[in-house]
Amino acid sequence: MCGIIGYIGIDHVEKYLIEGLKKMEYRGYDSAGICVKDDYLDVVKKSGGIANLEKALLDRKFSGNTGIGHTRWATHGAPNDLNAHPHLSFQSDIAVVHNGIIENYATLKRFLLEKGVRFSSQTDSEVLAHLIESFYTGNLEEAVSKALQNVDGTYGLAVLHRHENKIIAARKGSPLILGIGDSMMMVASDAVPLLDHTNKVIYLEDNDLAVLTRNQYDIMKINGRKVRREIEEIQWNISQIEKRGFKHFMLKEIYEQPEAMRNTLRGRIKGDTIKLSVNFDAEKLNRIVITACGTSWHSALIGKYFMEEILQLPVEVDYASEFRYRTTALAKDDLFIVISQSGETADTLAALRKAKSLGCQTLGIVNVVGSSIARETESGIYLHAGPEIGVASTKAFLCQITSLMLLALAIQQAKGKTISSRMINELEILPEKIQEIIANEKQLRVLAYRLQNATNFLYLGRGVNFPVALEGALKLKEISTIHAEGYPAAEMKHGPIALIDASMPVVFIAPEGKILTKILSNMEEVKARQGQILTITDSQNPKLQELSDHIFMVPKTLEIFTPFLTTVPLQILAYYIADMKGINVDKPRNLAKSVTVE
Repeated sequence: MCGIIGYIGIDHVEKYLIEGLKKMEYRGYDSAGICVKDDYLDVVKKSGGIANLEKALLDRKFSGNTGIGHTRWATHGAPNDLNAHPHLSFQSDIAVVHNGIIENYATLKRFLLEKGVRFSSQTDSEVLAHLIESFYTGNLEEAVSKALQNVDGTYGLAVLHRHENKIIAARKGSPLILGIGDSMMMVASDAVPLLDHTNKVIYLEDNDLAVLTRNQYDIMKINGRKVRREIEEIQWNISQIEKRGFKHFMLKEIYEQPEAMRNTLRGRIKGDTIKLSVNFDAEKLNRIVITACGTSWHSALIGKYFMEEILQLPVEVDYASEFRYRTTALAKDDLFIVISQSGETADTLAALRKAKSLGCQTLGIVNVVGSSIARETESGIYLHAGPEIGVASTKAFLCQITSLMLLALAIQQAKGKTISSRMINELEILPEKIQEIIANEKQLRVLAYRLQNATNFLYLGRGVNFPVALEGALKLKEISTIHAEGYPAAEMKHGPIALIDASMPVVFIAPEGKILTKILSNMEEVKARQGQILTITDSQNPKLQELSDHIFMVPKTLEIFTPFLTTVPLQILAYYIADMKGINVDKPRNLAKSVTVE
């Protein structure tokens, strides 16, 4: 949440700031602003998206070559001009952009008010500008260090002083990446805005503080102790994050799913053998615990079905936000898995740290190389899905369940059991079957046109496809603002059935399998109450055909693999319903891509 950009070099800075903010607008679009250092700190900020900021900059001329910018997802304070970043200190000598939450800001604000400081916003972030100024005696990094030692909470931070030609960056809990270029340095919340200018980056770690000048960087801990961080090279390029003719990033990323899944599988299947670079004692494994948030939590639920079916082991799935605050018993032989596309999800990271403190084995499933979770788990699986810009996750979800299947098979193998060659063969051809579904998207566009005016949806599935129902409902809620709920199909009669009438679409995920007859009974119950039924299936069952008002067929596969195929049409349906309603699906209301605050 929130995007930070900073540049110091030899060129005029505003183009770097605006271009960088545009590439990070998926991190927040409540407001945006920049500060350019010249003889004074020149701040321009506007509520709304980057386009509003660009309009405000049309008649402005900047000559400075140092600056910082911010695109905001609002936490403290309404999304208006005053609460937009950057924030200036009381004497207007210091400018700050911040991602995170200052938990003791009320205490710090009272302290500063007593010193005569006046505040101009409702944000917790403004406290940082004033606090740093209160410690300033001629050395900006020293002032930032002293200020942050008094701060409780999380931050990704970039700071300017009008009398010093440097940028100070600091992180705790919110990601920050340094970009190392020729006669210039940059800092950003993620790698996307850096790629136009350099592929050499440094991932700051918690409690790091970096001092950036045009030709140099120094990194130290908040207490002043110098540290060394490795320069890494980003392997993907700017063309991978462009829309390439698609109307929205979400649609582009849906279309990229077959290749994304191939990338997750690539090099990890050798004949009938699974090759994963993971480090835990599989033979002693007695229990698996998985935590995640949002879409990643749904992938964890599918992973639970995979692992219990294949391994006959107990698997628990927990919301990371709940796990971190519960008294939990974990044993050293438990495997604790955390799942996060960004690798920076605040609750998931906190859950990981709690599990590590309890001494159990940890494993991360993430997409972003160098992210906090990737660095802090003992081993892990990278998705290799490529950059995902769309706020509503699609290809990362598919690659997460691919990784969980690979992990289940790898554990089975490590326990000395033979992996079914049929399962391996089917797993490898799933990308082709996903491509078939995408090729039939026209049918889903027609369904979206018919259903776009509905105000409520119910998604129902059973077994391994129950989490698919949850994920389908979430996708529709996220991007279309239509209310939707996912349930196990059998639970419908324990409450949700009261909502069903002729105006409510009910989506059944009903592939061929051992519980299809049970789902048919649930469909009868909906039909008796005039609900209109959309069925996602691979079955030619005549009763299913009779009960369904609309059917979308997916290719045949093994029952355990059906979520790979049933998920995709629900993504496409949600996309087209939202698009037909005139909604920008890449900027869903109130949401941002990476949830780095609690």
